[in-house]
Amino acid sequence: MKSYIELDVWKEARKLVSEIYNVIKDFPSEELYGRVSQMRRCAISVPSNIAEGYGRRTATDTMRFLFIARGSLFELETQLYLSLD
Repeated sequence: MKSYIELDVWKEARKLVSEIYNVIKDFPSEELYGRVSQMRRCAISVPSNIAEGYGRRTATDTMRFLFIARGSLFELETQLYLSLD
């Protein structure tokens, strides 16, 4: 594999970013600088950390960035649950 853009997980993470942007566009304006901003950062962090991890030289570094991406997914999931509440 030549590039991270060939990774299925990276492609799916990009789709997730688009889906989150579609969901949050209808959030109340008072959430713009709170939850909306946080959800954007979480979503964007996932494919970004996958890409950065792919570019690292050691397996340990790669795994560290994949775990960070996973943590961002959990954070985003929590934000979605809070939005439903």
